[in-house]
Amino acid sequence: MRHNSHPPALHRQDGKTIIVTGASAGLGYFASEQLAAAGATVVMAARDEARGRAALEAVRSTVHGADVRFQQLDLASLDSVRQAAEELADLGRIDALLANAGVIGSQALHFTTDGFELQFGTNHLGHFALIARLMPALTRSHSRVVHVGSISHRWVRPDFRRAAVPAKYSSYRSYALSKLAVMSFGFELAHRLEAAGSPASSVVAHPGYARRYFTPDRPGLQLSQPATRWQRLLFGLVAQGKDAGAWPLAQATAVDDVRNGDYWGPDGRFQLAGSPAVVTPERHARERNAASRLIDLSEELTGVRLRL
Repeated sequence: MRHNSHPPALHRQDGKTIIVTGASAGLGYFASEQLAAAGATVVMAARDEARGRAALEAVRSTVHGADVRFQQLDLASLDSVRQAAEELADLGRIDALLANAGVIGSQALHFTTDGFELQFGTNHLGHFALIARLMPALTRSHSRVVHVGSISHRWVRPDFRRAAVPAKYSSYRSYALSKLAVMSFGFELAHRLEAAGSPASSVVAHPGYARRYFTPDRPGLQLSQPATRWQRLLFGLVAQGKDAGAWPLAQATAVDDVRNGDYWGPDGRFQLAGSPAVVTPERHARERNAASRLIDLSEELTGVRLRL
């Protein structure tokens, strides 16, 4: 069981500015903490301002001298994405964008402000619009974009148009499709950036099987989840905490020798837990025809063009 081990040390990130979406809880919080501990200025983006500022204070109380800032961002609203992108573009320098935020599971069918299925609309379309709007700033800063995928991509195939407004709803399938879309976009963006001769890069990372059962709390934040002895024994064989799940995300964001198009995740059995490493996705996540159709669909639905 690896969920109690310590994160691998990051190279110093002094002078770098890194944006983390979904930074008020879970993986986004711990990635922010790890990056701040390495000396980066971390812009912690979150939908709820009160929770976001509580997360800021938790990082400051945990990491001496942490330079963290809050950015309001609701990825389920394209208006919010547009406003946030305008504000973030004024940072002057963006060294990396960790596109982490996401909705995980919804028993009933819910929609974003703009009428898209909540998980697909938030996890993929919101981030697509944010990245596309920030692309001039990301290219200018030689930035790295890190897209957060999931092992759930293994069990679905590209069917993205139906994912946006499903005729038949399955919470798990919608989540898995949203994460496959995130990964397909991330890998295709890497190809297009390289073809365009862009100094920006695109990589994908995933946290393995990260559960709140093994996650430590932080001052003012309830990040853990109570578990029975049997739950701990069962999940302890295959899972790790959100803090450990954030390691591959932070490594993919900060390590110098990360290459455009890489896929990072835990190095353990079935990529469920372990130390950060370059790992292998399922072949269909790198299927370029499906990814090109996804980008066309994303531009159509969001009204935002991806210009490199």
